[in-house]
Amino acid sequence: MSSQKIQRLLEPPNVSAAHRSALEYFNSNFAHIDNLNGIDQALSQTKARSAELQRQLSASQQSIDSLITKTRVAALANLDTARGLAEDRESIENEMTYLSYELVSSLSPSKSEANPTLLEDIETMHRILKELESVRAYVAVIERTLTLSEGALAQLRATSSPLSKSSTSEYSRLSAFVSDVGRACESVQDIGSSEQSLHLVAFVRRIRDKTWLDIKEIFSTKLNGVLENLQWPMAVDYPAASVHDRKSFESAFKDLILLQEIGDTIEGSTNQGSQGLYPLETLAHAISLRFKYHFETDRETNRLDKPEWYLSHIMNVALDHRPFMDKVIQRLLLGTKYQYVNAWQNYITLLVPILERKLRRTVPTLLSHPALLAHTVYQALIFDSSMRELGYEFVVGTEAKKTEEKGGVSSVILCQKEWFDAWLEGEKKFAEDQYHEIISSPDAWVIVDDDSNDSDEHKLSRSMAEVKATNSARRIKALVEQVTDRYSPLPSFAHRTRFLIHIQLPILEQYYSRVSSSLDAFETLSSALVRAVPGALGVEGPKTDSRKLTGGVEGSQRLCKALLSARYVESAMQRWGEEEFFLELWTEINNQAALRSRAEMHPSLPNSADYQASKSDVPNCTIFEELITQYTKLASRAEDILVSQVCGETESALKPHFVAITSPKDGSDAQNTDDGIAVPPSLLPSIALLSAHLTFLRNTLPTAVTTQVYRRIATLISEHILQREVLFRPGLTRGQFRTGLSREQARSVHAESELWAETCQVALRTSRARAEGPWARLLVAGRLLGARRQEVDRAVKEVLGGQGDGWEDALDVATSLGSGGLGKEEVKTVLRLRDDL
Repeated sequence: MSSQKIQRLLEPPNVSAAHRSALEYFNSNFAHIDNLNGIDQALSQTKARSAELQRQLSASQQSIDSLITKTRVAALANLDTARGLAEDRESIENEMTYLSYELVSSLSPSKSEANPTLLEDIETMHRILKELESVRAYVAVIERTLTLSEGALAQLRATSSPLSKSSTSEYSRLSAFVSDVGRACESVQDIGSSEQSLHLVAFVRRIRDKTWLDIKEIFSTKLNGVLENLQWPMAVDYPAASVHDRKSFESAFKDLILLQEIGDTIEGSTNQGSQGLYPLETLAHAISLRFKYHFETDRETNRLDKPEWYLSHIMNVALDHRPFMDKVIQRLLLGTKYQYVNAWQNYITLLVPILERKLRRTVPTLLSHPALLAHTVYQALIFDSSMRELGYEFVVGTEAKKTEEKGGVSSVILCQKEWFDAWLEGEKKFAEDQYHEIISSPDAWVIVDDDSNDSDEHKLSRSMAEVKATNSARRIKALVEQVTDRYSPLPSFAHRTRFLIHIQLPILEQYYSRVSSSLDAFETLSSALVRAVPGALGVEGPKTDSRKLTGGVEGSQRLCKALLSARYVESAMQRWGEEEFFLELWTEINNQAALRSRAEMHPSLPNSADYQASKSDVPNCTIFEELITQYTKLASRAEDILVSQVCGETESALKPHFVAITSPKDGSDAQNTDDGIAVPPSLLPSIALLSAHLTFLRNTLPTAVTTQVYRRIATLISEHILQREVLFRPGLTRGQFRTGLSREQARSVHAESELWAETCQVALRTSRARAEGPWARLLVAGRLLGARRQEVDRAVKEVLGGQGDGWEDALDVATSLGSGGLGKEEVKTVLRLRDDL
């Protein structure tokens, strides 16, 4: 029943509708009065029906009330049930959400902190089970390996001397088992288990290796017990030992040799990081323990500043034990597989790692102490050189071969780029400090002539400026040679080249710049601008007089310092370039492309292409050729300035004399010398100045340099005098109406020329012939003018009238100098100046 119908039934009765229905009933049934007879019956029927309807209404009302009550009770019950179902639904939804969350894998990115699912737990358990099965197999392999290892050791401990191959049968089984394990693991294709198998193989191999080392230790212990009776590691007096001790030693020694021979036939038993024979390893082990006690503990012998102590210790050990190795150990090796092994060489090879280990531990602490680091490297190089002199050849490792090393304990430092660079930088800093100390020394530019401390080799080479030089040049030479001594023991040419380029060449370049700058300053101070404008070009101060700095003997002294310094260093480099060390270095630089390219980039090293006839030829120059050229030019520049300085001052001093001899009062104030020849007083200042310069040069410069400078100075001055006083003398005319020199003037020219030569002879303390050489042109002209007529008649005839070459012979008779360098036309000019022609 629908709710609308129920609502309709519950509505109250409609009275009007009832009245209307009743009216319609009466109208239909009692339409006429005659029909009223049946009204009573209808009324009774209606009453009966009304009573029945009332009864039905009561029954229906009761039924409705009962139904409503039941419905309310059912509704309340259903409501309670619905509430319970809602709660059950919510609970079910929560449980479903939880279960769905639990089904998400722990490997999911959205569930980083969740627990694994049941499936994952099951998978993990299966994986662990497999791993445990693998571990059980691995443990079984390891157990088997350890059992065989213990059996091998037990077998060797129970073995008596002499040793045989059957004594190592258990170890052979162990080695074979390890090989089988390795082959089995190599066949595994699974990547995950392959890595584990490799670890297993490495582990069982370590057990095998450890077993062999323990076997060696068993026999080494026996040998050590015998060595104590021989007072090892002291020098062994083998003949003085008892027969029992010698037999015991030889038996233990041979057992170890046999063990090594047997090990050569068993895989994995030999060369376990060993470089030598097993018995010698035992002997070296005692040395190593003693070394550790003295040089790797807190004892006073362990000092960073005394690397020579532990190096000399190993050196002494090598020397003390050499007779024992050569006479006893070498004899014991006869008849064995190792009879061609040099026992002493092999023994030293086992001692070298002791020093290498010490250096690896020591050098890092020395990097902050350049002086100690340099001392350590130098001592290591000396040790290597000493060992090579004894005939030992170091074993060259792979790392050392990359740097072309010859091995040695020094390679521990030299092969480490950081350590070598630190040493190189320390040496460079030391050299630079020494250079600046030399240059800034108060006596740096004092010229000395002290050969008392020179070696015999040096004294034989007097070409080195005859050991005359400034203190700075001498000290620079000593500094460069000191650096050479520091790196000459280096076995690598690459390392030698770095020392040459980074230390020695900069020192020579800086000294060149220093001397060159002094010449620049001298030229600046002596320039006409500075003399005319005081304070110009950096010459400040009203009291500064550049003439005092550059003029006179003081100026010559400054130039001589530069000249001697440049010549001395130049001669030193020439001698260095011819030494075997630098010749070998230069050859290797040209032969190795890497070194050659580095040398070509340095401006102070010669370009080998400029000194080669062809690309295959060796350059015909030395390693210092470029610097020698620069220093040669520097010395020539100093010499040119010196010559120019002396000539300029002398010519300036001659100006008053030239004015005086061309004045109308020429000769009126002349003084007569003892031989009656007049000499003008105006000439004396210039002669005195030249004499002072030459005397200083003689006392300062070497003889060869003095002679060279003198010839240039005298030649220029004589030419200047010849031109100004003779050939182009003012006031003279030539031709048909010529006016020549008077007799007094001619004699004066002659006297002056002789006086110049004599003054130079006295100043230089040399022979007359040597002194006259540069003055020959002036002397010939003077003698031709001052000679008597009969003395020059033949010369006049030959020069003025002759057609052949006899005029030179005629001049030689008249002047004793021949033509002196004068041309025939110049001789004619001179002769025509005579007043008697």
